[in-house]
Parts: sequence; structure tokens; C-alpha cells
Amino acid sequence: MSSSLLSGLNPEQYAAVTLPAVPALILAGAGSGKTRVLTTRIAWLLSTGQASQHGILAVTFTNKAAKEMLTRIAAQLPVNARSLWVGTFHGLCNRLLRMHWRDAGLPETFQILDSADQLSAIKRLLKALNIDDEKYPPRELANFINGNKEEGRRPHEVECWDDYTRQLKALYEEYERQCRREGVVDFAELLLRSYELLRDNAALRGHYQARFRYMLVDEFQDTNRLQYKWLKLLAGGGAAVFAVGDDDQSIYAFRGANVGNMRDFETDFKVDTLIRLEQNYRSQGNILDAANALIAHNRGRLGKNLWTDQAAGEPIRVFEAASDFEEAQFIVDEVRQLHREGQNLSDMALLYRSNAQSRVLEHALFQSGLPYRVYGGLRFFERQEIKHALAYLRLMANPEDDNALLRVINFPARGIGNRTLEILGETARGGGSSIWLAACSGGAGRSSAAVGKFVQLIEGMRAQMAGLNLTELVQLAIEQSGLIEHYRNDKEGQERLENLEQLVSAAARFIQDNEDSVTAFLTQASLEAGEHEAAPGQDALQLMTVHAAKGLEFHAVFLTGVEEGLFPHDNSLSSNEAVEEERRLAYVAITRARQRLYISLAQSRMLHGQTRFSIASRFLSEIPEDLLKWLNRGYAPAAMPTRKIEKTAPEHGLRVGANVEHPKFGHGVVVDYDGTGKSANVQVNFGAVGVKWLALDYARLTLIN
Repeated sequence: MSSSLLSGLNPEQYAAVTLPAVPALILAGAGSGKTRVLTTRIAWLLSTGQASQHGILAVTFTNKAAKEMLTRIAAQLPVNARSLWVGTFHGLCNRLLRMHWRDAGLPETFQILDSADQLSAIKRLLKALNIDDEKYPPRELANFINGNKEEGRRPHEVECWDDYTRQLKALYEEYERQCRREGVVDFAELLLRSYELLRDNAALRGHYQARFRYMLVDEFQDTNRLQYKWLKLLAGGGAAVFAVGDDDQSIYAFRGANVGNMRDFETDFKVDTLIRLEQNYRSQGNILDAANALIAHNRGRLGKNLWTDQAAGEPIRVFEAASDFEEAQFIVDEVRQLHREGQNLSDMALLYRSNAQSRVLEHALFQSGLPYRVYGGLRFFERQEIKHALAYLRLMANPEDDNALLRVINFPARGIGNRTLEILGETARGGGSSIWLAACSGGAGRSSAAVGKFVQLIEGMRAQMAGLNLTELVQLAIEQSGLIEHYRNDKEGQERLENLEQLVSAAARFIQDNEDSVTAFLTQASLEAGEHEAAPGQDALQLMTVHAAKGLEFHAVFLTGVEEGLFPHDNSLSSNEAVEEERRLAYVAITRARQRLYISLAQSRMLHGQTRFSIASRFLSEIPEDLLKWLNRGYAPAAMPTRKIEKTAPEHGLRVGANVEHPKFGHGVVVDYDGTGKSANVQVNFGAVGVKWLALDYARLTLIN
């Protein structure tokens, strides 16, 4: 049986699967068959009698991966899947706590709060304590609690540096009391409580250390500090830890992932065995050569070089568009051609760094009639923040739109609860009127004051509509409604802010292509949101962020928006570590493609309703030229876009050679300018950050004498 398990493995895979009982680090490159290695390792240990079904623990990062692992093991050996400890960190910790609930200080029937349940529990807590939820937003408090738990800190261990943090610490403490009273735990608590159980109970710890002699960990580069400490504690009895990961694919620092755990593992476990799985079974040679060349610019890597026995294949196609709309149209045309040649739409993917970029792509696909699906997310006009903004716009156009009113009357929160809405609904039905008219009449019970403020807000916004174009109306809606301020205060709100900025750009583009009409714009948004979702099972193009694409593969990949400020993202340019994570993200994107890879960029892109000029991403210049096939204009990655410059006298006073300071990019020197008044743009050389065209109206530049 064991010989048949090992057949077909390459030498490195074979060496990994048949390792003796020692700690080992397996550097598994993209497409190198790591899942096969993990499952075959487990099957081999069981079939050779080195381990029993009860003596193996395997950790994955998703339930999907855990299910796939169990399915593959069951296909190789007659095993009882229930007896195997294979699952996610949260799943395994839940299993441990269910078995030892009394030792963990939990009720036997403890319930688990998902993210939405946790947020609701925090809102109840703030209301019970009469805490202002605008000063202490529930989501911010949830992030504070979860962040501390993931670092292994209870409330008494939280360091306070100001009154605000002291209050957050006190609320964390109150939240824990509430959870204990109600017999519930959140996701972060599962891991922390499980870790504390093993740490503080020597007998229990000894039992599991003796039981699990073999531990296997998938996606090791994505572990956070507490997960690593939990693994280290369980393995403390001398378990053979088989850690499989790829430091070049560590892209989740924003979730707490610590790529440094791989180096710590080498030291802490005195790892002598490091095996590199470098043979790639997915991509053709040119794609892998491009990925290798790109990632080589990162420092401190554990090091590996992907290769394949496939042919070099096609060169990487690069298209430099004049605008983001031209970029989208090029992609639509190429997708159509590939489809005509017999390629399924579902085996093609459009990747982007930021969700906000999907708006222009979706619009082009909608116009072309190509079915598409947004993988792991929502289409642009279905996203929460966009629907909120459009609801305000609808109320400005027609305040008696009850659906729009009910969506935003208490968002952002204004203290208008469900009972108040019930009263307003009863008043409206009784008088045969809209809820808006009921709200205007003051019939909202004890919340009349809060409802009155909402009415004043909408009436104030309506009073400003005269003389404003569609773009300005959208800007008015998202700013005065409080949406911008709300998401700015949300730790995870940056992506939602970018989407709102794209809504302003969508309005500006709509005026260019259609008419300056709120009603027409809202109609178009509804059509795009409601009529073009691909039916289940229908062949459809895949749209997704690069983060969502990890673990997937496609015949053809379109990597879009490869420009400085987009990829790498503006937010990453302040540190080398952040830029290196962006480069790892680009590496992940490239290695999703099997046979054909397109890279596209645009010289100009709509942002905030204004045109922003861009230059090619540094990542493009890090790919050898002989691997690239430029499809238009012979554009060279190091060159600046050719632009027509208006040499009118600069009213802004920023002449060529002027020294300026930017809040994000730092010190720079003006090297060019064009336009006047609100249309003025300046080109600034920020040294290591690069050369950027900035719209002066938004740039917040400070002139340095």
C-alpha cells in the first residue's frame, strides 16, 4: 500500500512525505502540489503504522481545505474521518473546548458568536452602559477586542497610553463579563481560551502532547502570533511538526499574519530539514520566470526558484491604455476572442488590487453583455456603502421613497430603533401617506427628536441641489450624510471609502457618456445591480481581488491597474516591508495563470470624479523585457506617459523646481505642471517614492520656501 501511495511523487515531494519523525519546514511554491504532499504524508504515516488515527493533528486555514484534505485521505485509505483531528484553528479549538468545557470555565452548551453576532452584542453593551456609540464605534471596539485577543492579551494586560484607550480597555472588560453571563464566545476567544487551557492545565497539556506525535500545518506563513504559540505549546512534548508554507505568498499581514513565524519555527524547533518544492505543475515557463524575477527583489527570503518541465509558452502580454475605460474595453475584446476560440469564461479571471477598481470593469462587461461573477465579494452596485450612498441620492431626488428612507434613516447610527420605525410605519399606513410624511409630522414617539434631525438633514441636502451637477450631487450625498466620516473612523473602512470615491467617478463618467440626470444615473445603477448576475452554473467570467485569488488557478489571467499608487497601493509606500508584501501579492497574481497572462495599466484613471495621471508600476520594470510582449505604442516601463502640457502661467505658484511637502509621499520637487484653476495638475518627483502627477485641488501640497 505504501509504495502505491508514493508513486508519481517527484524527488522533493517523496523526501517530504517520507521524512522521519523530526520537525521540518517544507517551502512549497505556488502550484507545487503541497496539498498532495500533506495528504500523502498523513496517509503514509497511517499505512506504515508510524502513527494512529488518534495521533495526528493537521491544521488548515479554511474549512474548504480541511474538507478536501479529509476527502483525499479517505480516497487513499479506509479511515474514519471523525477520528482524525483535521480542521481549521477555530474548528480544532472548538473541539478541544467542547471536550474540556469545565476545565476551560465554560458552560457545556456554550454558543459561538460570528462577526455579526459579536457586533450586535457590543451594540447592546454600549446601550446598556449608556456609552456614545459615535465616540466609541461598535466595529472599532470589536477590532480592539479581537486584536488584543489575537495577541494573547486579556483586559488587565492591555497597556493604556491615553484616556480613550483606557475606556476601550474598560469596555473590553465589560464585554468579557457579558460573554461570561450569557455563555458565549467569539472567534478570537476560541483560540485564546484554548491556549490558556493548555498553558494552565499541566495534566491536560501533557495528555495532548503525548497524543499528538505528528502535527502538520498548512499555509504556515499565514499564522499569527497566538496561533504559533498554540502550536508550540501542543508540540512541546517533542512532536514532529511538519510545517508547509511559502514566505513568498504571505499576503495577510492586515489580518495579523506574521511571516516571521517561519524563521522563528526554524530556530525554536531546531529545524535541520528544509525541503523546497520548486517544481510547478500549473504554469508555463515564461510565467514562472516572470514571477521568479519579480520576487527576487524582496529581501530576507528563505529562497526558492519555481521551474516547470512544460514549454516556455507564450510571452506575457502588456497593454498600456490611455484611460481606465480603454483598459476595460481591451479586456472585454480579448475575453471575447478567447471565448470564440473555445475557452470557457469561467477559466478566465480579471484580478485587481482594490475592490473599487471593479466598477469600470463591471460597467464594460455590462455594456458588452458578457456574464460575470464577482468571486468572494459583491458587485460594485451591490456593496453596502454604495447602496447607502444611492439611497441618500434617491431621497434627495424623492424623499417619499420609503425603501431608501428605511435603509439609511439610522445609518450612520442616529439612535432611531426598530420600535420607532414601527410607529412611523403605523402612522403612515393610518394616514395613507409615505413614511417620510409621517416623519415630518413628528409622530415618532420618544425618538421624535432624532427623527426630526434626520428630516432636517435630508431637507438641507435637497435645498443645496439647485445648480449642482450629478457628480457634485453624489459628492454632497456621501459627505453630508456622514458616510465618509463613518467609514473614515472604521478600522476596515478604507476599501469602502475607495468604493465611494469610485461612485463619484462613475457619476462624472455618466455625465460624459449620457446626461446630467440623477434619475437616469439611478436607473443605470439599478440595471447594473439587478440584471446581470450570472445564473448558478452558468459559464461566467471571474472577477476578484488578488487576495481572493490565492489558491485558485485559471487558463488566462488579466492583472489590471498595474500602476504606482494602485499596485503597489498608495498605503504601502511608506515602508519597505509594506512594499515587499505588495510584491508578494503581485507574485501571487502572476502565478494564478496557467498559459496566458495579461498585464494592463492606464495612463489616466478617474478618481474622486477627477482624472488622475499614472505611471507604470515598479513591478512591471522588475520583469525582464524579453518575457514581455507590448501590445501597443511600444511603451517602455521606465518612461513617463506622453501628455500634452498647457504652459499657462501657474496661478498656484508651484513653479518647476519648487520644493513641496506631501502628507503621505513626503518631500518632493515640482518637475512639471499643466492646467489652471481647479483643473491644475502638478508633476512632483518624490525621490524613492517616484514621480507622480497630482490634482492640485486634492493634493494637499505645502510649499517649502
